Amino acid sequence: MKEKIEIKKPKALNLKEIIFVITSIVVIITFCIALTPVSFQNDTFYTIKIGEHILQNGIDMKDPFSWHENLPYTYPHWAYDVITYLIYNIFGLQGIYVATIILTCILGISLFFTNRSIGKNSIVAFLTTLGIIYLIRGYITARAQLVTFILFIFTVFFIEKFLETKKKRYAIALIIIPILIANLHCAVFPFYFVLYLPYIAEYIIAVLADIIIYKKIKILILKCKIKILSKESEKSKQLEETKTKLKDLQNKVDRIKIKRDKELQNPYKIRIKKNKNVKWLILIMIICIFTGLLTPLGSTPYTYLLKTMQGNTTKNINEHLPMTLGEEKEVLSVLALFLAFLTFSKSKIKLADLFMIGGLCYLMLITRRQVTMFLLIGGYVFNKTAVQLIEIYDFKLLKRDLSSKFGSVIILLVIIYTLFNAGKIAKRRKDDELVDATSYPVQACDYIIENIDLSKAKFYNEYNYGSYMLFRDIPVFIDSRADLYAPEFSGKEEDIFMDFIETSSISQFYEDVFEKYNITHIITYANSKMKMIIEKTNFPGYKELYKDDYFVIYERLPI
Repeated sequence: MKEKIEIKKPKALNLKEIIFVITSIVVIITFCIALTPVSFQNDTFYTIKIGEHILQNGIDMKDPFSWHENLPYTYPHWAYDVITYLIYNIFGLQGIYVATIILTCILGISLFFTNRSIGKNSIVAFLTTLGIIYLIRGYITARAQLVTFILFIFTVFFIEKFLETKKKRYAIALIIIPILIANLHCAVFPFYFVLYLPYIAEYIIAVLADIIIYKKIKILILKCKIKILSKESEKSKQLEETKTKLKDLQNKVDRIKIKRDKELQNPYKIRIKKNKNVKWLILIMIICIFTGLLTPLGSTPYTYLLKTMQGNTTKNINEHLPMTLGEEKEVLSVLALFLAFLTFSKSKIKLADLFMIGGLCYLMLITRRQVTMFLLIGGYVFNKTAVQLIEIYDFKLLKRDLSSKFGSVIILLVIIYTLFNAGKIAKRRKDDELVDATSYPVQACDYIIENIDLSKAKFYNEYNYGSYMLFRDIPVFIDSRADLYAPEFSGKEEDIFMDFIETSSISQFYEDVFEKYNITHIITYANSKMKMIIEKTNFPGYKELYKDDYFVIYERLPI
């Protein structure tokens, strides 16, 4: 007899909740608009130029923007680049800013409805969403990762809904998402499958527990033995003994089942459930593995992350470094609060959720950029735990039906406080420019374009503003596409990325690097170590061509 999956139908929305949901959406959108930075991050600039290059030349797997010759480029987020360029071509940089706002709002609304659907509590979903959006504010920018944040939230939603209902539309959506990821941001393609692992691990453990506890292998052996003995009439006594053993074992298993069913209904802390739909989820995951081939990038979705991890770039770029919890007090507070809920209350947690939060925490500690996944995906586990606590302790202030007047006042105060802070953030940013002239050499690039022959020049520049220079059609030494300059991707003997790191930190003499690459011009920060050494030592062979408050340009003369 097939086990029936009990589906909890959400209660019909009453007028109060409809008003609350609409209000929540308005507040979330307002908060997202306020948190979206005006000034662009460096990746945005090369994204525009790559999108333009793809539309003009196709995906040629070659870099057109550095003056280093024959550098191969994998175009890891080609589709996002093309879309970004099209927006820029029609609406300019202002259009990209508006598009980033829209994506941030979609992210916030997706979080709200996913948490509301999983936790069945609009108030907790609203508060959780505001908290998550605030905590990931530093990662809200015009980059491909913003799109994949949304896709990963949808992935969790569709997995949960598929396991709950087994409806085909959720399976189809789960197959479409990795296709989008492989083309929009293939670097995170492997992470898509990480989201399946907690559910599969819980199912495997539940199956193994059943096999061991219910002695299924021993029962199977006895049944086979009975089948063999029944064909041999001279062994009737042995047959009867075997049947008796089987009957005794089955009676023992029946008693164990009754006891275990009671324990599973009310476990101490961890709920283990064998959801038979996970078998189909495994099939979906296997199908999705092959979706990485549905891209013009060849095998890049499968190899990009592996190559990146093998090189030096992850050891020298801030967002790839291991995270120290002491430096992330906000994240540490969330983790401590969750552990406190779980440890000191009557709340229980699904084994899959425990695996999810534990795995995401591990990834976050390995590389700090995964803090976003810990908050976005782990947030739904926190949301479920909070809803469970409300039900256990009958905390009426946050009940789903919004019946408490005092609770309504508290929520109103939260909304007012959120809108007030959104206004403060927006006020601080009202004078921000789309291109921050303190971070990017806006005027210096004007000078370069007007006064220097770019067909003969080989500029040495720094990592953080190289993308803006190539956006201005100035060939660069390096930019924030770190993988492009690493030997794992370039196939060259020299490690351009490490040469930059060692030069910028003065761990090797810059003149040796300049000689190696035949550098003709240098653009650097006005407060850089290199500029200080050149000026203090009066090093011969450097002629200052341009200087402003933030950048300086030198011509390197033959000595």
